[in-house]
Amino acid sequence: MIALVCGDPVVWKPSEKSPLTALACAGLLRRAGEGVEGASADLVQVVIGGREAGEAFVDDPRLPLVSATGSTAMGAAGGPRLASRFARSLLELGGNNAMIVAPTSDRELAIRAVLFSAVGTAGQRCTTLRWLIVHESLASELVADLVRAYGTVTVGNPLDDGVLLGPLIDAQAYQRMQAALAAAREQGGTVHGGERLLAEDVPEGYYVRPAVVEMPAQSTIVREETFAPILYVMRYSSLAEAIAIQNDVPQGLSSSIFTGDVREAETFTSAIGSANVNVGPSGAEIGGAFGGEKATGGGREAGSDAWKAYMRWVTVTVNYSDELPLAQGVEFDGA
Repeated sequence: MIALVCGDPVVWKPSEKSPLTALACAGLLRRAGEGVEGASADLVQVVIGGREAGEAFVDDPRLPLVSATGSTAMGAAGGPRLASRFARSLLELGGNNAMIVAPTSDRELAIRAVLFSAVGTAGQRCTTLRWLIVHESLASELVADLVRAYGTVTVGNPLDDGVLLGPLIDAQAYQRMQAALAAAREQGGTVHGGERLLAEDVPEGYYVRPAVVEMPAQSTIVREETFAPILYVMRYSSLAEAIAIQNDVPQGLSSSIFTGDVREAETFTSAIGSANVNVGPSGAEIGGAFGGEKATGGGREAGSDAWKAYMRWVTVTVNYSDELPLAQGVEFDGA
């Protein structure tokens, strides 16, 4: 953790839906610190709780910096409260990530990238690929290939070999996915997949078939981030149009382009913050400055400058003379 490297203690509140991961990581950190001089086991504390625990973090004056990963709604609620007590915030919020597929792209490579980026972790990752913007000359064929590829995805226990798609985290996530698919149909979309699977074998597990949704144009549901394996597909005729469609969402975390044209790649990377060329968004980009703009919050984790968010700037002036230099040419002959 960067905060620990900077000498800061850490109080960590994970999502109430995944507490065991945080407890396991805290255990690893304690083990790593055993026998290290000055490394107290109390430097990392885990607080388990829901919204009330998060609000306590936001309002506690003993916490000068709150680094929060979560929904845009969470950041919109917490950010002003932190600012009201002059605390700093590092926000990594919603992601609604697109991929542009150009006529010069390697289509097989693009399909593999889509499967990993859109289907992996059941679409429950901030960098999940949520929509495709495909050139009109290859859209029909690419959609057909994707529907076939999605049909081959093995759904089940993610600990088993060969399983790419595990379950949604809970019933609420499943309900939100179905509501999004219903909204997409109402807004002119054609849905392939998305149904529940394995309900008889695992009645309390919410496994689904990943969904490909052909959309006639940008719409309200596409602009929303649904934490589920839904991939919206739209068409474009020019790169400028594709970039405009891509940018027409509130979030600004990550995006990608598949192209064999260097000029297209250069134009794309100059138009967005976190850019991927001929590789899909995956979350492995955190070796660089990871974060986004707009409703994603603007914060940056990792990368060469990430430590600066966890430090305070101090300006120190030392006078080594036996005289008192004054600014603006002021002379002072005091007693």
